[in-house]
Amino acid sequence: MSYKTINPASNELVKTWPDHNDEQIEQSLKIADDLYHSDWSKGAIQPRLQVLKKLADLIDGRVDELAKAASIEMGKLINQSRGEVKLCAQIARYYAENAERFLAPTRYPSELGEAWVENHPIGVLVAVEPWNFPFYQLMRVLAPNLAAGNPVLAKHAANVPHCATLFEELVTEAGAPKGAWTNLFVSNEQIATLIADDRVQGAALTGSERAGSAVAQQAGKYLKKTTLELGGNDVFVVLDDCDLDKAVKAGAGARLSNCGQVCTAAKRFIVHEKVADAFLEKFTQAFHEIKIGNPLDESTTLGPLSSSSARDTLVKQVEQAVSKGAKLHLGGKPVEGPGCFYQPTILTGITRDNPAYFEEFFGPVAQVYVVKDDDEVVKLANDSHYGLGGAVFTRDIPRAKKLASRIETGMVYINSASDTSAELPFGGVKRSGYGRELSDLGIKEFVNQKLVVVTGE
Repeated sequence: MSYKTINPASNELVKTWPDHNDEQIEQSLKIADDLYHSDWSKGAIQPRLQVLKKLADLIDGRVDELAKAASIEMGKLINQSRGEVKLCAQIARYYAENAERFLAPTRYPSELGEAWVENHPIGVLVAVEPWNFPFYQLMRVLAPNLAAGNPVLAKHAANVPHCATLFEELVTEAGAPKGAWTNLFVSNEQIATLIADDRVQGAALTGSERAGSAVAQQAGKYLKKTTLELGGNDVFVVLDDCDLDKAVKAGAGARLSNCGQVCTAAKRFIVHEKVADAFLEKFTQAFHEIKIGNPLDESTTLGPLSSSSARDTLVKQVEQAVSKGAKLHLGGKPVEGPGCFYQPTILTGITRDNPAYFEEFFGPVAQVYVVKDDDEVVKLANDSHYGLGGAVFTRDIPRAKKLASRIETGMVYINSASDTSAELPFGGVKRSGYGRELSDLGIKEFVNQKLVVVTGE
């Protein structure tokens, strides 16, 4: 059995979950495809939106229960888990209230006659989702596609099967028919077979470059649409005129939230030379003040990594970075004892020939770089295989806006860490993937934007 609930704070095996076999997968696909060809998917939108509205209410009423499940299963601090669960309700409610407007026909003035574009569902989708936000990642796919009428078959990460099960139960309790959202405990090979099936029309993935590449290759082979949200190596720019204390506080939070296991976490701190020493001193102090412990303890400020393999990968990355010339300014070691804990770590002196320069560190490890002007900020920010998010801290907003326009990412936040909200598009460029989730853009990724033209006789 590959799907297991293992508490990363103790490495205790909580429960194993049975895999779905090929016969169960075929049955699930048939049910989803039948649903797509029914009035549920192709008829009036309001019944689907009422499910999302009920789902939001259900989630709001079960915040603590769901949050505890996430914290036990992948180690997120309990208060951060509550925030994730509440965000899921916000997303469901957002599409319940706005999807009908987003999917309404759009008129196009034309000499050829009366013209408009309608938005229709395209069919069954496959979703492959990661463990770091075990409910939010699922909701980003479910809400817009339920509204649009696309049934979804979902493969969640193997270390969060309880969250996957709870999410499917919530969707069913909210009134969605069987097939609207189906949780499958399946292998990568079984997902490849699903994507190849003619009844599947698209695939959405959030995860690693390797996983994204595999899904995109398979989907491309069979001419299926995909969206990918992959890794990030986001910059956190600290300019010489910023509120330094605010930047330090936001920066520490942006690097250590969810134990650093966030695609849009601040990873490369690019600091102006005039404030570099002061920033590093304050930043180091903020890392020193972290309290490592049980994520269910409200006083804990840094929980464990999600698994022993995640911790071991980070150990190797830091050791390699130091062996290639990086300076270990703080931390750099796993915490002894049970659980998958790792010290808050700061690396400096990383040169372009160090593998760490281009790697994503998925854990509480910050890289600090010093630059002399805005052109160097842009050059360093854009010298990356990734392009997901970023942040710029300065009191000079016009200066920040110019920098934001020049930085090659899908998102830039000025004077705050990267964030997310239902009404804002989420996604990146380069190896961070393509396509957008959330907002009005997210609901258009998997619809048939059908042109209709009426000409006079």
